[in-house]
Amino acid sequence: MEAFEKSPVGQDTGMDESDTVENPKTSLKSSSDSEDESDQKEQLLTLEYELSTNPSNYDAHVQYINLLRRSGEIEKLREARENMNTSFPLSPEMWIEWAKDEASLLNDSNFESVEKLYQRGIFEYLSIPLWCEYLNYVQRHDKKVCDCSADGISKARNLFERAVTAAALHVSQGSLIWDAYTQFEQSILLTIDQSDIQAKEKQVQRIRSIFHRHLSIPHANLESTLLAYKAWEVEQGNSLDAESGNVFGISSHVASAYQKAEEMYNARAHLEDQITRQDVSESERFQHYMSYLDFEKSCGDPARVQILYERGITDFPVSSDLWLHYTRYLDKTLKAGNVVKDVYSRATRSCPWVGELWVRYLLCLERGLDSEKEISAAFEKSLKCTFSTLEKYLDLFLTRVDGLRRRISSASGDDSLNLSMIRETFQQAADYLSPHMKNTVGFLHLHAYWARLELKLGNDLNAARGVWESLLKSCGSILEAWQSYILMEIELDHINEARAIYKRCYSKRFSGTGSEDICHSWLCFEREFGTLEELNHAEQKVTPRLEELQLFRLQQESKCLTGATDQREQTLKNTVREKRKSGSSAIDDHSPAKQQKHTSQNKKLHKRENTQGLNLTEVNDGEEKKGKVEEQVNEKQMKDTNPTKPRIYTDQCTAFVSNLSITAKDEDLLQFFNDVGGVTAIRVLLDKFTGKSRGLAYVDFEDDEHLAAAVAKNKQMLLGKKLSIARSNPKQHKRYSFSRTAPGEEASNQSGKHGSSVSKESGENSKGSRAPHVSQSTGRKRDERIQLQGKNTFAVPRNVKPLGWTANRPGSRTEDDEKPKSNDEFRKMFMKS
Repeated sequence: MEAFEKSPVGQDTGMDESDTVENPKTSLKSSSDSEDESDQKEQLLTLEYELSTNPSNYDAHVQYINLLRRSGEIEKLREARENMNTSFPLSPEMWIEWAKDEASLLNDSNFESVEKLYQRGIFEYLSIPLWCEYLNYVQRHDKKVCDCSADGISKARNLFERAVTAAALHVSQGSLIWDAYTQFEQSILLTIDQSDIQAKEKQVQRIRSIFHRHLSIPHANLESTLLAYKAWEVEQGNSLDAESGNVFGISSHVASAYQKAEEMYNARAHLEDQITRQDVSESERFQHYMSYLDFEKSCGDPARVQILYERGITDFPVSSDLWLHYTRYLDKTLKAGNVVKDVYSRATRSCPWVGELWVRYLLCLERGLDSEKEISAAFEKSLKCTFSTLEKYLDLFLTRVDGLRRRISSASGDDSLNLSMIRETFQQAADYLSPHMKNTVGFLHLHAYWARLELKLGNDLNAARGVWESLLKSCGSILEAWQSYILMEIELDHINEARAIYKRCYSKRFSGTGSEDICHSWLCFEREFGTLEELNHAEQKVTPRLEELQLFRLQQESKCLTGATDQREQTLKNTVREKRKSGSSAIDDHSPAKQQKHTSQNKKLHKRENTQGLNLTEVNDGEEKKGKVEEQVNEKQMKDTNPTKPRIYTDQCTAFVSNLSITAKDEDLLQFFNDVGGVTAIRVLLDKFTGKSRGLAYVDFEDDEHLAAAVAKNKQMLLGKKLSIARSNPKQHKRYSFSRTAPGEEASNQSGKHGSSVSKESGENSKGSRAPHVSQSTGRKRDERIQLQGKNTFAVPRNVKPLGWTANRPGSRTEDDEKPKSNDEFRKMFMKS
């Protein structure tokens, strides 16, 4: 081997010292060699430091081994290979290289150490060249095999049978194993004495059987195998056409098997060409492998599918998708056994970053009834790997707990297992995941599972409560944590303990509507389990809290609304300011002559106004008119920027929704009617002055069938409020729109009859239109039906009901009301009061 070839010590090289010194070429060569050695040492030191800090660096391992192999440091090289193999599987080429290096250093007495290297190599990957090297090494260096002793021949045959089982179905290279097997048996035939006819005939039958098995398997060299078989039969004295490629002359069952194998190979020939081509990309080859696998699965031969998977992972050793497909197939077909366990062991070493492989590896060990020591070792090894998400670690911990629970609960459980192991695993998971998974659903599920097992397996209520309390210390802002804790106490019929938890958490602030939800949940709990006094006590606690939360949310909405309004106003001001600037700049852009003319005209106009005696009031009036004109221009600009007109809805197939939460949006209603379907438009009515929801909405549907289904959802809950859903009827409102009613009655009709006028207003409000702010109290007072005493109603506002106004006779008035009052009548009226 070149790497370890060294000049023998004391060998005469044909040069003396003077030649070495005086020859410039020799001197340059020696200096370059010394520079290479120094560079190698520096690189070795760098790689040693890199591997000490990062043992998972695959490329650093390969470079380090190659440098040590060139430098000839045997012990370090052996140690480097062992270190790499603890973290990664070695490629078949690396195993062959390692075995050859060790074989060149050791004599035949140390044959077993090299043989172990070959055995380790064939375990990790399916490689025909590696198998051939292994078989050749045994035949050449195993003394028993070389001497053709009974033990040696038996050992060689067993090894060949292992090779045939592992690789004989390899379509493109499997014939190499068969040929080596045949040649070995033929060499054994030559060692048998010619006088021992019985032993010789037995050996001939053994060779014939190997040929028959070989001819029944589809492979790339079927025809050449048939020719070799015929030639061998001719040597044994049988009359066959050895040069013909047909099956004429051989036994019928062999011919039938050969023809079937030929058909199978022809069906796979194009697939073999695709996966063995070297002029395609890796991704294309991978897709060809997957197509080939689909074909083999459709044929229904698990052995062929497994061989093809082994070929695939040899070509793509770090493809996690391929390993996952392979292990899933084995779980489905073989379910358990050493074969599946070995594949999972190799998969986790090839792709240690795939959490799913580790989880299924643990399940495979559990199905195979492996010892707790082996399962625990695999679990601890998985925790040392690096996964993409923390959920992968959580899945591993839960899988480990699941296995312990099942084995403890089963009748055939290991006596060494106990609840303390489950507690230790849960505690390890909590410590490991707590810094990164606080306030997550997964972390909550872990503790809920823990508490449930404390009750079920340990029958320890205090331990279960301790689990919940430890969770609340770190994740007290999760509403679900409190609710799950309360649910456990309720299921155990511990009503007072559940009530105590409600008292602890009802005043806490949770995300979203969680604070309101826990308050309503407490009231519901007291209605179902508490006394009247306890319900009253809960209402006294909860009511101020709900009012506080409602006020807080209104303030937040007001801030958001104010911020949006201020932003629009600022944008409008900036637009007007820019236009004014552009107008003033237009004057500045005039020529000096025009500027002078403009100035003189202004002076004359000012002088004329002074001579005409304009007072200050008239000047102010002019400025006010100018300001009004500017405001009209601004309003026109605002209208121009938003030229769209509100749509007018006919409400022909529309549902009217009332008692709607003020926080409800279009998306909430769409989700609410999702099971009904057919929604074409949603209009939430907004207050014209505040811009907030009025608790009313119109929902348009495609047809009456969907509308009827929507109305059927009447009295169902949405965001904590029971909705009132009815069909909108614009025709009913038109019957009342021609009658003269009071303003208060008209407003009630608009909201109660679901008329088209409200629908028009909803079209405007739904677009977010805003009006100047007016207090709600003033609006309410104007809407009330105020009764004035006496008949002096000539100054009454239009929206106040005058005295004597009746619904039946809206136009009736007395003559006294229309007759003007004289000064004496006014004086008498005031004197009476």
